[in-house]
Amino acid sequence: MQVLHESTALSKSETTINALCNPVSLNLLWSRKAFADKMKVYGSSFIYMPAFSMKPGTDPSLRAYYALADSSSNLTMLFANPEFLRSVGKFWKARGIHAKRLSTGLFLVSLALGLCDEVTAYGFWPFSVGLDKQPISHHYYDNILPYKWFHAMPEEFIQLWHLHKSGTLRMRVGHCPPQNERS
Repeated sequence: MQVLHESTALSKSETTINALCNPVSLNLLWSRKAFADKMKVYGSSFIYMPAFSMKPGTDPSLRAYYALADSSSNLTMLFANPEFLRSVGKFWKARGIHAKRLSTGLFLVSLALGLCDEVTAYGFWPFSVGLDKQPISHHYYDNILPYKWFHAMPEEFIQLWHLHKSGTLRMRVGHCPPQNERS
């Protein structure tokens, strides 16, 4: 399982969607069929949506679930148990991440560490410019940085980097190699 950027989603098995902001999920407001059609690009992946991490995410996440179920989609919708979300939040808070809410990526890395033998994390970079000094967006679907009080991206990055240095997981920073160069 990997946390990833949309550009790598076609070759991986896990994709996250922000139910509140993502243009694909917002398509549900106008057309369930259009939403299901746009989601076909993900093949038979698992789709994680934050149905229970924040109250405003519940309705769009459930609408997405039913739209995909009604269209006989090959996608599998995943929602985290609210108790798991609370436990993971407490775990990371005790380790120095002080934010109103952890990022979806950190929740999924936490889940992956409990389920998988190997974890590689993509897309964790708390800065507004990349290693090549070029501007980068926070999400793949917009160029808006997070509110400083909402997520603690630098703190998350530092904790994940410590896990990388200890060999617990692998972090990929910078650009991913072209598809034909991946193992």
